[in-house]
Amino acid sequence: MADGFPDNRLPAHGLDADAVLDRMHELRVEDRDWRGGRVFSLVYTAGDDVLDLLKRAANLYPAENALNTMVFPSLGWMQHDIVTITAGLLGADRMPSDERRGVSGFLTSGGTESLLQATKTARDWGRSERGTGRPNMVLATSAHAAFEKASHYFDVESRRIPVRADFSADVDAMADAVDDDTVLVVGSAPSYPQGIIDPIVDLAALAADRGILCHVDACLGGFILPFLGRLGHLAKPWDLAVPGVTSISADLHKYGYASKGVSVILYRNRALAGLQPFITTNWLGGLYGSPSMAGTRPAGPIAAGWAVLHYLGEDGYLALAEDAHQAATAIKSAIEGAPGLALRGAPDATVFAFGGELDATGPDTFALGDALAERGGWFFDRQSPPDSLHATVHAGHGAVTEQLVTDLAAVAGELLVSGAQAEDRRATYGTI
Repeated sequence: MADGFPDNRLPAHGLDADAVLDRMHELRVEDRDWRGGRVFSLVYTAGDDVLDLLKRAANLYPAENALNTMVFPSLGWMQHDIVTITAGLLGADRMPSDERRGVSGFLTSGGTESLLQATKTARDWGRSERGTGRPNMVLATSAHAAFEKASHYFDVESRRIPVRADFSADVDAMADAVDDDTVLVVGSAPSYPQGIIDPIVDLAALAADRGILCHVDACLGGFILPFLGRLGHLAKPWDLAVPGVTSISADLHKYGYASKGVSVILYRNRALAGLQPFITTNWLGGLYGSPSMAGTRPAGPIAAGWAVLHYLGEDGYLALAEDAHQAATAIKSAIEGAPGLALRGAPDATVFAFGGELDATGPDTFALGDALAERGGWFFDRQSPPDSLHATVHAGHGAVTEQLVTDLAAVAGELLVSGAQAEDRRATYGTI
């Protein structure tokens, strides 16, 4: 939000297109160059060929609106195809046939909106099925911040339970927090802060035993965990095939390598899915229906998401998952082998947090981040508590892993000697 009136005004006369684009290039000078592989946050890249495809696919739909797929049936078809493909990846194919046929879902603009919808659906389910007045949801402190936004927006009490020493959800403590007004139990696959897959089998069993809903937030892992499993790098159960999981979300614009922003939310049955859309005729404009929070829905991300799924295919995603796994494994090994450094917990996939040893024998974690940025232009998000650097490793990082490992060892050693402390202690994930 800008304060006051900006110095710039709408030009009295339109500018030349090249001049406008030149100005945009000037404005981008201070942006991080994620194409070089030195940014470990926010952006996922699978190579220039995929990036080119995304641009071309999105450019086929520069103005279309997915609000009404009767006008643009191709968008309705592509949405259905994305949801169906995602359902197969997230365990529907391993469900009993009678249950599999009931799996339904929708596209949203991203992980936050998917988690908002999961919470709203649980609230409405509690009202209609249990007469719940002030519902609550039980979740670990590692669950995504978007659940706090959902709690605020939809008046669902957020009961945050401390994680275990290994940063996984504490199922017993969460069970103690469940009461007659609980409508939702949340698990992460994996959690964003430390990359830990929660004990989904136990959380889903807890929810089923109490007769409530269980949402798995696989926004981060939904398009890489299935392939890591097929490659033999992951054995933990986490998806719709787990009995008791009633909904799950996955972001195609993360490890699906699609354009921002397209996410998928799936429900175990149509009745539950039917609680998500909003429909009204209570105005003078006729029937208004929308499947998610937005009214106008950009068509470009839908088109790009559909295109990348069909361009990469299963073999393409397997190769990208293997590349990301190898890069993440090398970086994690370097961290574990560097004096004074440590991972936070035992991350399950290609997302993790690290920093100085928490017993104060290691270097200052935020000073480590500053030194890496200064030495090689490396960018890692900063988290707290505990102080950590956060790494989302994707296929595009393979080419720079060796240099990062070298720089990491060097700056860690220098900081152990100097004992330097970072002056800026802020840990910012999102900005206003």
